[in-house]
Amino acid sequence: MKFAFGIGLFALLLTGCKVNEGESFDKDAAPEERTEYQGVDGVVQSQKDKVYLMNKELTEKCKNAKVDHAVAITNNDIKAQEAQLEIIKSTCR
Repeated sequence: MKFAFGIGLFALLLTGCKVNEGESFDKDAAPEERTEYQGVDGVVQSQKDKVYLMNKELTEKCKNAKVDHAVAITNNDIKAQEAQLEIIKSTCR
């Protein structure tokens, strides 16, 4: 009987600890500004934020390559045009 009571008390304490945990991540912060993630929900959000940030970086590289490609065309720089086209192929969707 004491063993069952002890297990019940232990389970109650564990659930109480869960209630006192803070948020799993800062919902008001932008993905770039989040630094702390807790629990399963935090891990899931961390993965979503990483995917978002990688896509944002690729989009930025794509835009920059398109601008640099236009500049290379204006300057008749064939080598730079080819280099920028490779970047465009690998980063633009």
